[in-house]
Amino acid sequence: MQVKIFCLVIGVMDEQRVVIKFCVKAGKSAVERIELINKAYGSAAMSCAIVYRRYACFRDGREDVKDDARSGRPSTARIDKNVESVRRLLTEDRRTTLQMIADSLNIGKETVHRIVTEDLGNRKICARFVPHALTTPQKQERVVYCQDLLLIGQDECFWENIITGDEIWCFAYDPATKRQSAEWVGQNSPKPKKM
Repeated sequence: MQVKIFCLVIGVMDEQRVVIKFCVKAGKSAVERIELINKAYGSAAMSCAIVYRRYACFRDGREDVKDDARSGRPSTARIDKNVESVRRLLTEDRRTTLQMIADSLNIGKETVHRIVTEDLGNRKICARFVPHALTTPQKQERVVYCQDLLLIGQDECFWENIITGDEIWCFAYDPATKRQSAEWVGQNSPKPKKM
């Protein structure tokens, strides 16, 4: 819908430029030009300043009613090459930051964010903490140890030799904060785990 309205506005602007060019060739005064444009186009009419500026251009010999090519930086950041480069960098390291990607590709951080979220459909979520991850052999060993304890526990004197305590002091150093463990994942990807 917005594209249609934009095209209509561009078409109306072109029409008004043609009217101004016609007024220049017909020798109409400034008041007559503005009255004609306001009457014909109403709220979509050009402002008086733009009408005067266009009139001066056509009076000085300009023939083309289209806008001149504008100088400035072309929008080349969200091209397929950069999208593929961002995909590759995210595949190599899912914990990389947008700023690191922007610096390595020499494009803006906001553009990288749009590529990651809109073009690649990724989101960044924090890892879920899991105390430890056991392999299948380790799990099987635990089952065997527990079964052995049950067999030993059938002897009554075994339970008399058990000493219990009420406090345990464990020190652990975890250098990665929750935010540092965040990863870029796809829309339907499972939440990453932090051991």
